[in-house]
Formats: sequence, C-alpha cells, structure tokens
Amino acid sequence: MTKPLFLMTDPGHYDVSYQINPWMKPEVWEESRRRQAEESSTALRRAVEAAGGEVEIIQGVAGLPDLVFPANAAVVLDGKVLLARFRHPERQGEEEPFRQAFEALKARGVIQTIVDLPQGCLHEGAGDAHWDAHRQLFWTGYGPRSSKEGCDFIEMTFGKPVVHLQLASDRFYHLDTCFCPLADGDVLYFPEAFTPEALAEIRARVASERRIEATPAEAAAFCVNAVLIDRTVVMAKAPETLRRKLTARGYRLVEVDLDPFILSGGAAYCMTLRLDRA
Repeated sequence: MTKPLFLMTDPGHYDVSYQINPWMKPEVWEESRRRQAEESSTALRRAVEAAGGEVEIIQGVAGLPDLVFPANAAVVLDGKVLLARFRHPERQGEEEPFRQAFEALKARGVIQTIVDLPQGCLHEGAGDAHWDAHRQLFWTGYGPRSSKEGCDFIEMTFGKPVVHLQLASDRFYHLDTCFCPLADGDVLYFPEAFTPEALAEIRARVASERRIEATPAEAAAFCVNAVLIDRTVVMAKAPETLRRKLTARGYRLVEVDLDPFILSGGAAYCMTLRLDRA
C-alpha cells in the first residue's frame, strides 16, 4: 500500500519580515527563532512520517519566507496540479520556485499534469481548497485571498463539485485556518470565520452529529489547521477542550510545537501539501 506523500519546504530562509495577515508579527521576530523554526519543522516532518506518511523536501529561497507553506502552492488531485496565483506581491515570487518543484516531481513521475489558472484569476492552492474524500467534493474558500472565479476553475480542472464558502474575516484568511474535513464525514470548523451563507452551505451538507465546532481559543491556537492521516490528526499544541472532543470520536492527536510558524499565521496543514490524493 502506497504511503501518503506530502511536500514540505526547508525552513532555512524562514522569517517574519512583513505583514499580510493579522497574525504576522515582524516586530517580535528575532533571528534566534530560526533555530526553533527548524526544530519545529523537523518535528512536524517526523510526526507525519510516524503517522505513516512520506515527505518530500524542497529547498527554501532567500527573500521568500512564506515558501515554508506549500499548501498554498497548488491544488492536487489524481496526479494533476493546479498551480496557485497569489494575491499579495510579497508572495508572488513563490510561484516560480513552486513551479520548478512541480516540474521536477513531474519528471520523476510523482505527478502527471501541471495546469495554470487563467489570467486574472487568483487562487492560493490547497489553503483555499480542501478535498473531502467522504463527499467527493472540494470545499473552497474565497474572499481575503482567493477569488470566486479561481474556485470555479477548480471544478473545471478536476471535474469535481465545488462548494463555495465565503470567509468573513482577515484573521481567517484561508479556508485551512478555520475548516478541516476529518474521517467518516466529520468536519472540524470555526463558525465565526464564515458568512451566514457559508455556514448554511456547511450545515446543509454536514449532518449535525458530524460537525465539530472549534472555540475561539482552539481556532486561535491554529489547531483547525491540521493534517489528517487515517485517524491520526497532526496539529499545533491544542487546548484540552479540543483534545477531549477529538479523542472522544476516536481520533489520535499528535501535537507539535509550531509557535514560530503561527507567528506568520500558519501551522501543520499550511506547512504540508499532500501530493497523492486520488
């Protein structure tokens, strides 16, 4: 059986040097934190591998600190890669290094096809597109970063239904910060991050007994930004309230200290991109 395959980025050039979301705090970043970031990234990789996954590492690039968040690089399904186009100039330089990484993966047969968004379309990859294997659809977030047109192009590219969820706050600027499909149709989400219309979409498709609502404290700890491998959930350090919710449903939690990356508004899901979804 093939192991789940994830893409990660070496954090050697990671820092917090600008602010494009409310979590980013360049004023508190110190170079001494880079060592902690390297340790946190290594701990996340080991946690993914211990849970049964494999990890591909690409190199960081000086001046592109957010390259450590490859979830934003692309949407991937059935060997097809839809490359992202970033809204903020600070991240647009990531597009070419990520393209080169995917071209290298294609040359090795890890992926088969690379697709570009139409000109003028914005979409920030799996950060705003969660594949729900149980329902066989994409949950897509739009508003702060991705455009609704970008979400529509996902449906055209992969031939799978798309559910549009408008995000209501710059604090939860990508869908992966506030929404996470789990196993057997369960969904972990933070209701306050969504417009009333988006909440209605979620509640129409997810039965009440399958909805796990995160509290403000759980969402602020970036625990909704999690990686699922079978019934293991790899996430940032979690409040006890969330531990109880998930373990009661039979999930195994693996917590990693990701504080250096939370300073930039990202955590476990942002730091990985699953390449083998089918």
